[in-house]
Amino acid sequence: MKVMVLCAGHGTRLGDLTRELPKPMLPLHGQPLLAYLLGHLRSQGFNDVAVNLHFMPQIIRDWFGDGSRWQMHLTYSQEERLLGTAGGVKNVEPFFRPEESFLVHYGDILTDQDFGAMVRFHRERKALATLLIHPRAKSNSAVTLEADHRISGFLERPTEDMRADVTTPWVNSGVTICSPEILDHIPPGQPVDFPRDVFIKLVGTGRLYGFPLSGYRCAIDSPARLDEARKALTEGRCNVRPLTRLL
Repeated sequence: MKVMVLCAGHGTRLGDLTRELPKPMLPLHGQPLLAYLLGHLRSQGFNDVAVNLHFMPQIIRDWFGDGSRWQMHLTYSQEERLLGTAGGVKNVEPFFRPEESFLVHYGDILTDQDFGAMVRFHRERKALATLLIHPRAKSNSAVTLEADHRISGFLERPTEDMRADVTTPWVNSGVTICSPEILDHIPPGQPVDFPRDVFIKLVGTGRLYGFPLSGYRCAIDSPARLDEARKALTEGRCNVRPLTRLL
Protein backbone atom coordinates (compact mmCIF):
# COMPACT_ATOMS: atom_id res chain seq x y z
CA MET A 1 0.00 0.00 0.00
CA LYS A 2 1.29 3.44 -0.95
CA VAL A 3 1.35 6.45 1.37
CA MET A 4 1.02 10.23 1.07
CA VAL A 5 2.64 12.31 3.81
CA LEU A 6 1.43 15.91 3.84
CA CYS A 7 4.37 18.24 4.50
CA ALA A 8 3.55 21.37 2.51
CA GLY A 9 2.21 23.64 5.26
CA HIS A 10 4.04 26.58 6.87
CA GLY A 11 3.45 25.61 10.51
CA THR A 12 2.81 29.22 11.47
CA ARG A 13 1.29 28.31 14.86
CA LEU A 14 4.76 27.23 16.01
CA GLY A 15 6.06 30.79 15.63
CA ASP A 16 9.83 31.21 15.47
CA LEU A 17 10.38 27.42 15.51
CA THR A 18 9.23 27.17 11.89
CA ARG A 19 10.40 30.53 10.60
CA GLU A 20 13.40 28.94 8.87
CA LEU A 21 12.54 25.25 9.15
CA PRO A 22 9.67 23.17 7.72
CA LYS A 23 7.51 21.80 10.52
CA PRO A 24 8.24 18.13 9.64
CA MET A 25 11.92 18.87 10.28
CA LEU A 26 11.46 20.01 13.89
CA PRO A 27 13.97 18.09 16.02
CA LEU A 28 12.96 15.35 18.42
CA HIS A 29 16.04 14.15 20.30
CA GLY A 30 18.35 14.97 17.41
CA GLN A 31 16.20 13.56 14.61
CA PRO A 32 13.51 15.37 12.59
CA LEU A 33 9.86 14.63 13.21
CA LEU A 34 9.54 13.30 9.65
CA ALA A 35 12.26 10.72 10.39
CA TYR A 36 10.08 9.31 13.18
CA LEU A 37 7.00 9.35 10.98
CA LEU A 38 8.72 7.57 8.10
CA GLY A 39 10.48 5.20 10.48
CA HIS A 40 7.14 4.09 11.86
CA LEU A 41 5.68 3.69 8.37
CA ARG A 42 8.65 1.57 7.35
CA SER A 43 8.29 -0.62 10.45
CA GLN A 44 4.66 -1.19 9.46
CA GLY A 45 5.61 -2.33 5.95
CA PHE A 46 4.98 0.91 4.04
CA ASN A 47 7.95 1.64 1.78
CA ASP A 48 6.53 3.63 -1.17
CA VAL A 49 5.78 7.17 -0.02
CA ALA A 50 4.89 10.46 -1.71
CA VAL A 51 5.69 13.68 0.16
CA ASN A 52 4.27 17.05 -0.87
CA LEU A 53 6.47 20.09 -0.33
CA HIS A 54 6.09 23.86 -0.44
CA PHE A 55 7.96 25.78 2.29
CA MET A 56 11.77 25.37 2.19
CA PRO A 57 11.48 22.04 0.35
CA GLN A 58 15.20 21.51 -0.19
CA ILE A 59 15.80 20.93 3.52
CA ILE A 60 13.57 17.85 3.38
CA ARG A 61 14.95 16.67 0.04
CA ASP A 62 18.56 16.97 1.24
CA TRP A 63 17.96 15.04 4.47
CA PHE A 64 15.90 12.16 3.09
CA GLY A 65 16.95 11.96 -0.55
CA ASP A 66 15.13 9.24 -2.48
CA GLY A 67 14.80 7.05 0.62
CA SER A 68 16.92 4.24 -0.80
CA ARG A 69 19.37 4.23 2.13
CA TRP A 70 16.46 2.88 4.23
CA GLN A 71 15.06 0.60 1.52
CA MET A 72 12.25 3.06 0.90
CA HIS A 73 11.14 4.91 -2.23
CA LEU A 74 10.30 8.58 -1.72
CA THR A 75 8.53 10.64 -4.37
CA TYR A 76 8.32 14.42 -3.94
CA SER A 77 5.52 16.67 -5.14
CA GLN A 78 6.44 20.35 -5.21
CA GLU A 79 3.41 22.64 -4.81
CA GLU A 80 3.96 26.17 -6.09
CA ARG A 81 0.78 27.14 -4.26
CA LEU A 82 -0.72 25.21 -1.37
CA LEU A 83 -3.36 22.74 -2.55
CA GLY A 84 -4.72 21.59 0.80
CA THR A 85 -4.85 18.10 2.24
CA ALA A 86 -7.05 16.64 -0.51
CA GLY A 87 -5.77 18.82 -3.34
CA GLY A 88 -2.22 17.70 -2.60
CA VAL A 89 -3.30 14.06 -2.90
CA LYS A 90 -5.22 14.72 -6.13
CA ASN A 91 -2.10 16.40 -7.52
CA VAL A 92 -0.25 13.06 -7.46
CA GLU A 93 -3.18 10.90 -8.56
CA PRO A 94 -1.06 8.84 -11.01
CA PHE A 95 1.13 7.80 -8.06
CA PHE A 96 -1.82 5.97 -6.48
CA ARG A 97 -3.66 4.50 -9.44
CA PRO A 98 -4.45 1.66 -9.86
CA GLU A 99 -3.59 0.60 -6.29
CA GLU A 100 -6.38 -0.84 -4.15
CA SER A 101 -6.10 1.68 -1.31
CA PHE A 102 -3.62 4.20 0.07
CA LEU A 103 -2.77 5.87 3.37
CA VAL A 104 -2.79 9.65 3.93
CA HIS A 105 -0.79 10.88 6.94
CA TYR A 106 -0.50 14.48 8.14
CA GLY A 107 3.17 15.43 8.40
CA ASP A 108 2.88 16.86 11.92
CA ILE A 109 1.47 13.71 13.56
CA LEU A 110 3.67 11.54 15.79
CA THR A 111 1.99 8.18 16.38
CA ASP A 112 2.82 4.53 17.00
CA GLN A 113 -0.61 3.33 15.87
CA ASP A 114 -0.88 -0.21 14.44
CA PHE A 115 -1.77 0.59 10.84
CA GLY A 116 -2.05 -3.09 9.93
CA ALA A 117 -5.20 -3.45 12.02
CA MET A 118 -6.60 -0.28 10.46
CA VAL A 119 -5.94 -1.57 6.93
CA ARG A 120 -7.73 -4.85 7.69
CA PHE A 121 -10.68 -2.93 9.12
CA HIS A 122 -10.85 -0.74 5.99
CA ARG A 123 -10.78 -3.69 3.62
CA GLU A 124 -13.31 -5.78 5.53
CA ARG A 125 -15.87 -2.96 5.36
CA LYS A 126 -15.08 -1.98 1.76
CA ALA A 127 -14.88 1.58 3.02
CA LEU A 128 -14.46 4.61 0.83
CA ALA A 129 -12.36 6.15 3.60
CA THR A 130 -11.41 5.05 7.12
CA LEU A 131 -10.40 7.81 9.50
CA LEU A 132 -8.21 7.23 12.53
CA ILE A 133 -10.18 8.86 15.36
CA HIS A 134 -9.59 9.55 19.04
CA PRO A 135 -11.63 11.03 21.91
CA ARG A 136 -11.00 14.68 22.74
CA ALA A 137 -13.14 17.52 24.01
CA LYS A 138 -13.51 20.74 22.00
CA SER A 139 -11.26 19.78 19.12
CA ASN A 140 -11.43 21.33 15.65
CA SER A 141 -13.53 18.41 14.41
CA ALA A 142 -16.37 16.22 15.65
CA VAL A 143 -17.06 12.71 14.35
CA THR A 144 -20.33 10.93 15.14
CA LEU A 145 -19.81 7.17 15.17
CA GLU A 146 -22.43 4.42 14.92
CA ALA A 147 -22.16 1.05 16.67
CA ASP A 148 -20.59 -0.52 13.57
CA HIS A 149 -18.04 2.35 13.42
CA ARG A 150 -19.76 3.91 10.43
CA ILE A 151 -19.48 7.70 10.50
CA SER A 152 -22.92 9.28 10.49
CA GLY A 153 -21.88 12.87 11.18
CA PHE A 154 -18.80 14.99 10.58
CA LEU A 155 -18.15 18.58 11.58
CA GLU A 156 -15.01 20.53 10.80
CA ARG A 157 -14.10 23.55 12.94
CA PRO A 158 -17.58 23.75 14.49
CA THR A 159 -18.73 26.96 16.11
CA GLU A 160 -19.78 27.00 19.75
CA ASP A 161 -23.42 26.98 18.62
CA MET A 162 -22.77 23.89 16.52
CA ARG A 163 -20.98 22.19 19.43
CA ALA A 164 -24.07 22.65 21.61
CA ASP A 165 -25.81 19.83 19.76
CA VAL A 166 -22.77 17.54 19.58
CA THR A 167 -22.32 14.80 22.18
CA THR A 168 -19.74 12.64 20.39
CA PRO A 169 -16.26 12.47 21.97
CA TRP A 170 -14.59 11.40 18.70
CA VAL A 171 -12.39 13.65 16.55
CA ASN A 172 -10.31 13.26 13.41
CA SER A 173 -6.69 12.19 14.06
CA GLY A 174 -5.08 13.18 10.75
CA VAL A 175 -4.51 9.68 9.36
CA THR A 176 -6.85 8.18 6.75
CA ILE A 177 -6.94 5.10 4.56
CA CYS A 178 -8.60 5.91 1.24
CA SER A 179 -9.95 3.76 -1.55
CA PRO A 180 -8.94 5.12 -4.99
CA GLU A 181 -12.57 6.07 -5.68
CA ILE A 182 -12.15 9.01 -3.33
CA LEU A 183 -9.96 10.68 -5.93
CA ASP A 184 -13.08 11.07 -8.10
CA HIS A 185 -14.54 13.33 -5.39
CA ILE A 186 -11.60 15.78 -5.46
CA PRO A 187 -11.56 18.47 -8.17
CA PRO A 188 -8.15 18.86 -9.83
CA GLY A 189 -5.84 21.85 -9.80
CA GLN A 190 -7.32 23.74 -6.87
CA PRO A 191 -7.02 23.89 -3.07
CA VAL A 192 -9.25 21.23 -1.48
CA ASP A 193 -9.36 20.12 2.16
CA PHE A 194 -10.28 16.56 3.16
CA PRO A 195 -12.23 17.36 6.34
CA ARG A 196 -13.94 20.54 5.16
CA ASP A 197 -14.58 19.76 1.49
CA VAL A 198 -14.58 15.96 1.08
CA PHE A 199 -15.43 14.01 4.24
CA ILE A 200 -18.51 16.08 5.08
CA LYS A 201 -19.97 15.36 1.63
CA LEU A 202 -19.21 11.63 1.83
CA VAL A 203 -21.00 10.93 5.12
CA GLY A 204 -24.21 10.25 3.22
CA THR A 205 -22.61 7.43 1.19
CA GLY A 206 -22.50 5.21 4.29
CA ARG A 207 -18.92 4.25 3.37
CA LEU A 208 -17.06 6.58 5.71
CA TYR A 209 -15.75 4.75 8.79
CA GLY A 210 -13.88 5.60 11.97
CA PHE A 211 -11.13 3.45 13.50
CA PRO A 212 -10.42 4.29 17.17
CA LEU A 213 -6.84 5.10 18.09
CA SER A 214 -5.18 2.36 20.13
CA GLY A 215 -1.64 3.78 20.31
CA TYR A 216 0.01 7.09 21.09
CA ARG A 217 -0.76 10.16 18.98
CA CYS A 218 0.35 13.78 19.18
CA ALA A 219 -0.34 16.58 16.70
CA ILE A 220 2.68 18.86 16.90
CA ASP A 221 0.96 22.19 16.29
CA SER A 222 2.37 24.26 19.16
CA PRO A 223 5.58 24.52 21.21
CA ALA A 224 3.80 22.80 24.10
CA ARG A 225 2.83 19.85 21.90
CA LEU A 226 6.41 19.60 20.64
CA ASP A 227 7.56 19.31 24.24
CA GLU A 228 4.90 16.67 24.89
CA ALA A 229 6.10 14.60 21.93
CA ARG A 230 9.68 14.73 23.19
CA LYS A 231 8.57 13.62 26.66
CA ALA A 232 6.50 10.77 25.23
CA LEU A 233 9.53 9.44 23.38
CA THR A 234 11.78 9.81 26.44
CA GLU A 235 9.28 8.12 28.75
CA GLY A 236 8.51 5.29 26.33
CA ARG A 237 4.88 6.28 25.89
CA CYS A 238 5.47 6.47 22.12
CA ASN A 239 7.26 3.46 20.69
CA VAL A 240 8.70 4.76 17.42
CA ARG A 241 12.24 4.50 16.07
CA PRO A 242 13.32 7.15 13.58
CA LEU A 243 15.17 6.74 10.35
CA THR A 244 18.77 7.72 11.02
CA ARG A 245 21.65 8.62 8.75
CA LEU A 246 25.41 9.10 9.00
CA LEU A 247 26.35 12.76 8.73
